[in-house]
Amino acid sequence: MSLTSLVFVKQVPDTHNISGEAMKEDGTVNRGALPAIFNPEDLNALELALELKERFGGRVAVCTMGPPAATGVLRHALYMGADEAILLTDRKFAAADTLATSYALSCAARKFGAFDLVLCGRQAIDGDTAQVGPQTAEKLGIPQITYVEKVLGLEAGRVRVRSQIEGGTEVAECPLPALFTVVGSANTPRPAGARRLMQYKKAVTRSEMLSRHAGKTYEDSEAMAAEEERLRSRGLWIHEWSAADVGAEEGRVGGAGSPTKVKKIESVVLAAGEYQDIPPTDAGIQALMQELIADHVFI
Repeated sequence: MSLTSLVFVKQVPDTHNISGEAMKEDGTVNRGALPAIFNPEDLNALELALELKERFGGRVAVCTMGPPAATGVLRHALYMGADEAILLTDRKFAAADTLATSYALSCAARKFGAFDLVLCGRQAIDGDTAQVGPQTAEKLGIPQITYVEKVLGLEAGRVRVRSQIEGGTEVAECPLPALFTVVGSANTPRPAGARRLMQYKKAVTRSEMLSRHAGKTYEDSEAMAAEEERLRSRGLWIHEWSAADVGAEEGRVGGAGSPTKVKKIESVVLAAGEYQDIPPTDAGIQALMQELIADHVFI
């Protein structure tokens, strides 16, 4: 069978390089203070979609919600092997919590049309909630399987997977369409293909193309209309959808649709406590053992 997979990905701040300027006073992330990267487990979700395409045929579309700069992760997805890219961008989406984000993504999925699988990473490293995937599935009214590691079988409109659970794994089965959240142990994401990188580095959104022709009116320019058609025919067009384009209600997106509010932020300063140097000798280890026994750490 041929599969259509829609993969939701996210551009996130690199929390491995977090600094004191990483948070704003209102509790939101100061994304300008940190380098932006492809959310790690979203790469695993994309890799799984590409592997399924190789096994069963079909196509892979990738969608992200974010500012115009988020096209970076979409191009990376195209370099890896995705067939189509969608940027969900609008100032109305700003300051969204998981509820508002999942609503916007569900609207995008409906606009996208028929799909067999929706895949996303288990969680994003900037929030660590693992809520967006399950909430999106609920809003779409489709089955969900979380913490997926491997697709074991696919036939007769049903899919069987192995998922990671505490202390082991489990095998689950559900009908299609369905949503999976994928864990980091599922696979090793492939590197960007050199040929695809050379080809898709030219992929653009409408806004990016307009910025190249500053001062000209897009609708009145036959040259730009012809350029758009040429880019579309070569698969170099990144779809750009607003809240209105996906039919999202204004009161349910962005800050207006986000009941989660940050009440307080505390800066945690790690200070060194007392320590003791233990010489790497039999005598030193023996002395440490006697001390631990005296303190009732060991009995």
